[in-house]
Amino acid sequence: MDEKSILTINVVTPDGSVYENTTDLVICKTTVGEIGIMPNHLPLLASLAIDEVRVKVDDENFDEIAVSGGFVEFSDNTLSVVASAAERKETIDVSRAERAKQRAEKRIEEAKNENNDIDLRRAEVSLRRAINRLNISKH
Repeated sequence: MDEKSILTINVVTPDGSVYENTTDLVICKTTVGEIGIMPNHLPLLASLAIDEVRVKVDDENFDEIAVSGGFVEFSDNTLSVVASAAERKETIDVSRAERAKQRAEKRIEEAKNENNDIDLRRAEVSLRRAINRLNISKH
């Protein structure tokens, strides 16, 4: 690829770097919708939704990274994804994600029975994170 037609992507969490690569397309879901970022895109700063970041590696394949919110910043052909948690598809522990899903579902029921809105919202976020990880692991 021509140097002007590539961008560098870095995905980091508080625990360190999760992913780094060069590409000509990254697709991610922000809190206001899905965006595709290509080289020479206008500078951007956006909040990320609990979803996946897809990085094009060739004409038919994408690397997939599960992210649990955070933000994305793009400038000078460098895309930085800063997430509270992120996992590459191949490192997702499916049984752990299944257990997290079951725990979250149980916590949702308990919170509903107790009319506890705060615990309900927290459990719903945990459930979305677990489902996101499971969905990405199955692609």
